[in-house]
Amino acid sequence: MLARKSEGNPEGKGDHAFLTDWSATEPRGVVAKPQHQVLAELFTSMLVLSAAFKYRPVPGGSNYLYWIDGQWSLSLIAPYEWSDERRAGFAGTCVLQRDMTWTIVPSDRLSEDGPVSNAVRRFFEAFAAMLDTDLTLEEVLPYYVGRLDYYQRLYASALSRSVSAAVTRGHQAAISCRQWQMQLPEVHYVLPAFSPQAL
Repeated sequence: MLARKSEGNPEGKGDHAFLTDWSATEPRGVVAKPQHQVLAELFTSMLVLSAAFKYRPVPGGSNYLYWIDGQWSLSLIAPYEWSDERRAGFAGTCVLQRDMTWTIVPSDRLSEDGPVSNAVRRFFEAFAAMLDTDLTLEEVLPYYVGRLDYYQRLYASALSRSVSAAVTRGHQAAISCRQWQMQLPEVHYVLPAFSPQAL
């Protein structure tokens, strides 16, 4: 006798896990921010979330961003725990904030002209190009990006909710991306600093 095919997960465990993760990534403490800070946090957060990672980051914890074999990788392993080859790709220490934006303390590698700084520069250029549209910032936020892995997709949605709430609180909603784009610095000012004060 053939076993009847399961109708997915009848106990809803998958749904429960997702709802737990969704709740854990609810932006907290979102406040109005100046435009340059919104852009800095969006840029750094999107850079971090473009990295591959298979774990759930927690607010306040240290995460380490690497450029390895032509792609970004986020890890809980600090540079001093890696081989010299892996350490050479260290871009910075990343911290998830309570409002689901990310900050980065850049590594010394970003003050040098090399693979890591070049990768950040290319990412910044793509970020600037993303803003070259009449759509609003809220319309281009990564609420759902199907090609991303689960945790990247989850945190990208959390970031989008946070940024949307911040621009609403700051009375910056419905501003076109091109107007936001005019607030961006030249790319050589971006490196090696990622802090909101720097952008």
